[in-house]
Amino acid sequence: MSTDGLIVVDKPGGMTSHDVVARIRRFARTRRVGHGGTLDPMATGVLVIGVGRATRLLTYVIGAHKSYTATVRLGQATVTDDAEGDVIATTPAGHVTDEAVRVALAAQRGEIDQVPSAVSAIKINGQRAYKRVREGETVELPARRVTVSRLELLAVRRNSPDVVDVDIDVTCSSGTYIRAIARDAGLALGVGGHLSALRRTAVGGFSLAEAATLDELAQRAPEVVNLPLAAAADRCFPRRDAGADEAKVLAHGGPLDPVGIAGPYAVFGPAGEVIAIVSERDGRARAEIVLAPA
Repeated sequence: MSTDGLIVVDKPGGMTSHDVVARIRRFARTRRVGHGGTLDPMATGVLVIGVGRATRLLTYVIGAHKSYTATVRLGQATVTDDAEGDVIATTPAGHVTDEAVRVALAAQRGEIDQVPSAVSAIKINGQRAYKRVREGETVELPARRVTVSRLELLAVRRNSPDVVDVDIDVTCSSGTYIRAIARDAGLALGVGGHLSALRRTAVGGFSLAEAATLDELAQRAPEVVNLPLAAAADRCFPRRDAGADEAKVLAHGGPLDPVGIAGPYAVFGPAGEVIAIVSERDGRARAEIVLAPA
């Protein structure tokens, strides 16, 4: 089996995305491993890992829409907007009705301007926001336009008198902070809120159904890739098949004639191998990245 390809990992809680990459490097016996979109340490679920030449596909994976199941705890605000951070304010939330919760969540559906969590990896003047917060600074991040295409209320749980736990199911654009949804719902309800659990169920077309745990991957090592490069490209992009001459031109970085596919798309050679990811502009089809081995 080729060592180039994608792996859909079910990340365990308590590990950073980089920890998972380090583990896969050992399994696959290669340094050339990367991930397609960070998950916070407390979060679990879908983390797409690229190995070998497939690391070049991760740019496209990162921009895909994401789906999550999450729990918002109303009645407690934390410094990080999630359960990892210290509680900075508590307000009894037992009086908040299910209907009020629905209204607060509905306000965050669609295209919204969301202020990212201050404790995030966004850089301000070259330094990550979370580093500034940990050094005691107050960080104000500008709002960003994000799209929450689905935000469903799954359950409202009242297991203790002062906090209300709200289970939600979310599909959103890349760059959306589920922690910020929790924070903003708590603010709207006047009781504060934070994210107490987060599980990513899908990244683009990759879902938990095909995800492997690190234990499962350890048993398969070094054959850990479950979607070889050509299959991965076929899953992620529209497809164009090229003849031998076209494949040769493209493999050397040359342009092809356009065929009218809205890009980017994957071009495959006569043997079913993926040559390049291409987009069409100014009357030519040019490679964004060449994947054929040199």
